[in-house]
Amino acid sequence: MNGRYVGYLAGDDPLHGFLSRIIRDLMEVREAHPAFRVFRLSGSNVVYAYQEKFSGTRIICKFYGPRFTDLDKAAWMARQEYEGLETLRRYNLIGSPHHVIRPLGFSRDINGVLAVEYYAGEEFSQAIARATQHRDDRHLYRRLTALASFLAAQHDRTANGTAVDFGTDCAYLDTVTGRLRRARRIGSDDADELARLRDRWRERPLMWQDQQVWLHGDATPANFLFGDGMDVAAIDLERMKRGDRMFDVGRVAGELQHAFMRDSGDRHRADPFIGHFLREYSRHFPDRQGMFESVTARAPYYMALNLLRIARNDYIDRDYGGRLTSQAKRLLRAA
Repeated sequence: MNGRYVGYLAGDDPLHGFLSRIIRDLMEVREAHPAFRVFRLSGSNVVYAYQEKFSGTRIICKFYGPRFTDLDKAAWMARQEYEGLETLRRYNLIGSPHHVIRPLGFSRDINGVLAVEYYAGEEFSQAIARATQHRDDRHLYRRLTALASFLAAQHDRTANGTAVDFGTDCAYLDTVTGRLRRARRIGSDDADELARLRDRWRERPLMWQDQQVWLHGDATPANFLFGDGMDVAAIDLERMKRGDRMFDVGRVAGELQHAFMRDSGDRHRADPFIGHFLREYSRHFPDRQGMFESVTARAPYYMALNLLRIARNDYIDRDYGGRLTSQAKRLLRAA
């Protein structure tokens, strides 16, 4: 079990009853007096793992309450993610090789908690680090092949025939740019240039011609787990939405570039992996060459969007944030 062990869950804690009902009613664990070990996990939310002592059954709990002063808002967010997980699972994204984790329950009154199944696997971030820090390129290529297959299946099965609204993704770039300005990560000249580059992309017909799919919405290295072979599981779907497949595909590509820039200082080292990922994604569609040309042409915008999103974070130092912004501009000038 990953995470820091912090003790046992008290028997009179409301969460104890909540978890006991889940393991009894949904997981068919018949323990008269269950006891739960508690492990603190890392993440943007308060996330814990609970392991029932006697059966070994494990559950992940994500608490929305600490993010909001309003418990109703926290409960709404927990319900949204619960329903998002259920929605994607209805597209037969269950089991091997493509799996969306199973939601097990949520509760407003227990700090806006969402309970989901535990999935044992390697984080995408770990696979990336094996390449950026230890030159284990072959391992990352294998993982990218599996992830491309997962995302292609998700997008293909959930396409609805409605045209994408690229204006939404232009507005998101404006939002990110505004946050960078307020944080004094970029100046007015930078913001003006980004707006001009955005408009050049807005004028490209190709950016409006795909159809909407269900997106993961936060396709970052922490949110995919790899099992055996081609097995991939998606977790953390709180930002799931309808939109352009490139929002997911481009985010993965952007995360790869960021990882190599950060760990090796060489943005070009990411290029073979990005190309491999885009080719592997495209080959799952009838017109694989047409799909490859489409995703390759659109990827720079979404990669840039992701680099700018990363640059706004407080944990990014200003020098590296400047490098991310410069690379984002370089990508956007490809229009």
